[in-house]
Amino acid sequence: MTRGAKPYHLESLEDRYPTWVVRSLYTGVNSFISIFLMAIIAYNTDAPFVFPSLGPTAFLLFYTPLAAASSPHNALVGHLIGVLAGWFSLAVTGLLAVPPDLEKIDWQRILACAIALGLTCGLMPVFQAAHPPAGATTLIVSLGLLRTPDHLLIMMVAVFVIVLQGFVINRAAGLPYPTWRKRAKNAPPDD
Repeated sequence: MTRGAKPYHLESLEDRYPTWVVRSLYTGVNSFISIFLMAIIAYNTDAPFVFPSLGPTAFLLFYTPLAAASSPHNALVGHLIGVLAGWFSLAVTGLLAVPPDLEKIDWQRILACAIALGLTCGLMPVFQAAHPPAGATTLIVSLGLLRTPDHLLIMMVAVFVIVLQGFVINRAAGLPYPTWRKRAKNAPPDD
């Protein structure tokens, strides 16, 4: 057992059990809990607090919690870029008020998707906020699946809530999950 570790912290469990078992259970159980709580919020509010790109965000938060892509900064800023790029693509293609039609996609929608994904993938490095699930977020918006200002705000609140869950769970597991960004190796603790 690692000195000073609490009996159920992740590191001490990895000392006693195969790492793949601990990581698999940690990722699966915590992803289940997180999306279950988000679904309860969605159920109680009749609002889209669950959408496809939250799944890979939860996976990153619990499978690679110390990776830069899993930090609160990257998750929040990455999804925000995706939401804004998706909305912008709808605006410039004249699709803001057009409902989605996944069976017959026209050239406007093709262009909206391409603009949204191109902007998202191009802007995440500018803001040092690489978060792959944001690529799905921008497509959700540019396809018109969630496109109203209320929906876009709810998407960002949902991302904030799932990142907050990741913060609480990862810290409770004894992981040095960052408050905002993954810190450099020689930087002081981020508390």
